Amino acid sequence: MPAPRVLVLRAPGANCDEETAFAFEKAGAKAERVHINRWLESPGMAASFQILCIPGGFSYGDDIAAGRILGNQIRRHLNAAMGEFKESGKLILGICNGFQTLLKSGVLVEEERGEPAATLTWNDSQKFEDRWAGLRVDGAQCVFLRGIESLYLPVAHAEGKFLARDAETLAALQSAGQLVLRYANDTGEDAIDYPANPNGSEASVAGVCDATGRVFGLMPHPERYIERTHHPRWTRGEGTQPGQGLQIFRNAVEYFQ
Repeated sequence: MPAPRVLVLRAPGANCDEETAFAFEKAGAKAERVHINRWLESPGMAASFQILCIPGGFSYGDDIAAGRILGNQIRRHLNAAMGEFKESGKLILGICNGFQTLLKSGVLVEEERGEPAATLTWNDSQKFEDRWAGLRVDGAQCVFLRGIESLYLPVAHAEGKFLARDAETLAALQSAGQLVLRYANDTGEDAIDYPANPNGSEASVAGVCDATGRVFGLMPHPERYIERTHHPRWTRGEGTQPGQGLQIFRNAVEYFQ
């Protein structure tokens, strides 16, 4: 089969689009960086792509809230196009700011009566957290995480604390197998305390997928660890080749092969 085409969505303030496109290319896809204005002009253009990725950064300067403005653009102007993309069996990935956008646009987790089921809000530390975090995969539902049990990836965000609307919603997401990525401590258990849990996320949630497993959002940055030399202690012999983050992109490509 030909290499799947990836639409890497750019917006003012996004700053991880080039690295994300490179990671998909390294995994065997053909990636194209597309500005949000081009998609707004031609909503049907996404039909020629198999994967949509909203990368990290600070879309629109994180004004109002991280991912809010880009999420509203998708919600109000691209809802039909996004719905068609999602329902056609394709894949959608949101990384950091992209995760925030997918949640706040209603694409990732279905809303009830117009109310969001969950959000990503300010870190408990009330500051930007830039560190590496241990992660564990919880369940096998997510296409992007197939064959992966644990990860070590960098995080870089100020609004990464996952909060469900209420205890019932959190339990429902857990029961449906949608809380697929958790922050983990050195023993591999869910990280409750800072700094292993860098933001205070409820239930140690670092990533969430939709009910199909084909739409996935995560706060850590897999595109920043695709080579062994990306590891912070590679000069001491630590790290893997390729970097652990690359498998997430490979899984997306292999889904279409």
